[in-house]
Amino acid sequence: MQPWQLPLRHAVIFLLLGCGLASAQQGDVVESSAAKFRVETVADGMTNPWAIAKLPDGRFLITERPGRLRIVENGKLLPDPVEGVPEVWAKGQGGLLDVVLHPDYARNGWIYLSFSKPLPKGALTSVIRARLKDNKLVDQETIFDPPADEATGAGVHFGCKLTFDKEGHLFFSIGDRGDVTNPTNNAQRVDNVKGKIHRVMDDGSIPPDNPYANTPGARPTIWCNGNRNPQGLIYDLPSGILWETEHGPRGGDELNIIRKGLNYGWPTITYGINYSGTPITDHTSQDGMEQPITYWTPSLGACGLTVYHGDKFPQWEGNLFAGALALTKIVRAKLDGQKVVEQEDILKGTGRIRDLRVFDDGYLYVVYDNPGKVVRLVPAN
Repeated sequence: MQPWQLPLRHAVIFLLLGCGLASAQQGDVVESSAAKFRVETVADGMTNPWAIAKLPDGRFLITERPGRLRIVENGKLLPDPVEGVPEVWAKGQGGLLDVVLHPDYARNGWIYLSFSKPLPKGALTSVIRARLKDNKLVDQETIFDPPADEATGAGVHFGCKLTFDKEGHLFFSIGDRGDVTNPTNNAQRVDNVKGKIHRVMDDGSIPPDNPYANTPGARPTIWCNGNRNPQGLIYDLPSGILWETEHGPRGGDELNIIRKGLNYGWPTITYGINYSGTPITDHTSQDGMEQPITYWTPSLGACGLTVYHGDKFPQWEGNLFAGALALTKIVRAKLDGQKVVEQEDILKGTGRIRDLRVFDDGYLYVVYDNPGKVVRLVPAN
């Protein structure tokens, strides 16, 4: 099987429509195969925005990778960043990363942030929570403090997406930090936190049913391993499925369903190759390692992932939306259960897409790393 071919059991029907090209302007009607929409700007003029969250009062929180948390209020980006954001290691791909609200935010006010934490040997992904009061983060608590001895000065593969399941567990992703050589093959080893999806309680404590909670020498937060650099992670409440996208090397970006204790193969198996064109491995499958639901070659630069549920686009109900940094587009994936049966490119060529979210208003929000802006898709009518 060639790297660009899909396994037969994961076959997909591709719709190469490429709708919504770079010429689409604010307010233009864009026609996809399932819906017509317009693009509205929510905020612009930002530097490397990474993620967005919506507060119950209608304001938006937006992270900027250099280390700023911004607020959009009444359609305007407030000039002063939120105070009290922890120091970040803003080098390479590092910096201030994801932001999500606690599922019971209306009662407890907790905001969760992931970031690359400066450490003596470099940096590693960390997670904190805090409350917002008068444009300042207060009551800050550490949810995941990375092991200092695992830090590295490499500027790549931090992850880190955050998502809650229906029981209130927090899942977060950490990339392999670019280390794939034996014997320091991070993603395949459970004695380190890198190249994994992790699961904790909302206060950072370890759930007793985590697969390595009681394994000597293993990191107890680990939920699964063998992940290269997961930058799409969403728990779909209606289906109970934890979906993930991760960057492959040159080719082999993956869409996975994440399950407890499984091994997703990197770098022992992959559909990608080294950036130099040389093989990483001769294997695309191996016993005891999971196959992706689908994969993309050439690489999307898969970043940002959501499942559409809302009243604005009933035609998109239950569809997956995956962002693409490198290929500058959104991939809409129609599902039949746990299989992708149709794909369509939308907003192709409009910029590097970092994050995708659907909030209670039913619009699809799109965060562009470059140009630094946030837009939303609204029905054409």
